[in-house]
Amino acid sequence: MTAQVKALEEQLGRQLFVRRARGVTPTPAADELAARIAPHVDALSSVTFGEADPFTAPVHLAGPAELMTLRVLPALTGLVTSGLKLRVTFGLADDLLTGLSQRRFDLVVSTIRPRGRGLTATPLTDEEFVLVGPRGFSGDPRTAPLVAYAEDLPIIRRYWRSVFGTRPPSGPSVVVPDLRGVLTCVLAGYGVSVLPRYLCAAELASGSLIALLDPEEPPINTLFAVTRTEPCQAGPAAVRDALLADAARW
Repeated sequence: MTAQVKALEEQLGRQLFVRRARGVTPTPAADELAARIAPHVDALSSVTFGEADPFTAPVHLAGPAELMTLRVLPALTGLVTSGLKLRVTFGLADDLLTGLSQRRFDLVVSTIRPRGRGLTATPLTDEEFVLVGPRGFSGDPRTAPLVAYAEDLPIIRRYWRSVFGTRPPSGPSVVVPDLRGVLTCVLAGYGVSVLPRYLCAAELASGSLIALLDPEEPPINTLFAVTRTEPCQAGPAAVRDALLADAARW
């Protein structure tokens, strides 16, 4: 502290404190400086330690690109028009949950339940998976070319295990790292795939895409709103509550 005060006095060219037997006394120059910087210090304190307006600080929100684009962001329209600031990041669940633990994000919409301590997961809704093919497809989906968003066929493998009781017989013919791209490829006739129903509902309704199977218990996956296990700030809490309210219609 002494070194910092000395450096400030040298920069200003004025003595700021006078040493006394019991501590120090500020000089008139110090009083003048304090009056000039006080409003700025108060403003910095309000940013750092909490604001009267809960929407002053942006909420850093993350999740899978397709779900965020089609479901999450539309659900937050009311908050944004009320002044909420959003900073959105797309990515894979494991990477985003790590970022949440490291405080890069305030809230993550996750397709997996986080493991370990430090994170709290609130169920949002269940997404249903559908085995789909292009209009007019009439072959055996178990031997058709597969379109996937990753080489290891994460969604397709899960569907095959649940419905057929086995692994897919072959690897993917086409890999597109975005489920919207997978949808485009299936519509174009590249092959078949497994997609969340919310993503392809319009295409199924129009007939440009067909559901190749109708299992009695279609595979589902639970989506979660994940925050750190600590008191939630007003902005992230408002986002979480808005998603919980809107997810009932997903």
